[in-house]
Amino acid sequence: MAFDLQPHLKGTLIELRPLTPDDWDELFAVASDSLIWEQHPEPDRYKEGVFKIFFKDALESGGAFVIIDRKTQRIIGSTRFYGYDPEKSEIEIGWTFLARKYWGGRYNAEMKQLLLNHAFKFVKSIVFFVGEDNVRSQKAMEKVGAIKVGRATRTYGNHPPATNLKYVIRKT
Repeated sequence: MAFDLQPHLKGTLIELRPLTPDDWDELFAVASDSLIWEQHPEPDRYKEGVFKIFFKDALESGGAFVIIDRKTQRIIGSTRFYGYDPEKSEIEIGWTFLARKYWGGRYNAEMKQLLLNHAFKFVKSIVFFVGEDNVRSQKAMEKVGAIKVGRATRTYGNHPPATNLKYVIRKT
């Protein structure tokens, strides 16, 4: 069975649907909040030119979603599956951001659970990379049960390579 990288997933609070070019305006409106990116290795992602690269890469990845608040039907962020490796039986979940109004656990937890439940139909391990200075996201990873297993260097946009912490959740 082939891994469906862009299913339409629904929870109680949110739904995830594949990102489309028509999502630009609404998603950039969320992403243009500079405080979302203050701890991220690419802290200027709130700028239109920088976010255009992120958005283009997300569309080209074939695994990107918009996160929709089911109550308001508004886009509140984005996430994606990335780097599927069938031989290692793993995939990355990442490139995630939420509007600040939705920080604090419930929305991120439900989003991660929807993605984990889907991915574990196809893989045994799910990997997450978090900037080493992004304490907020590190805490969020720990809340969803991810285990820190090491470090990795990642490049974001046109920024120099940055050290990230690597987290893993394994299928039980």
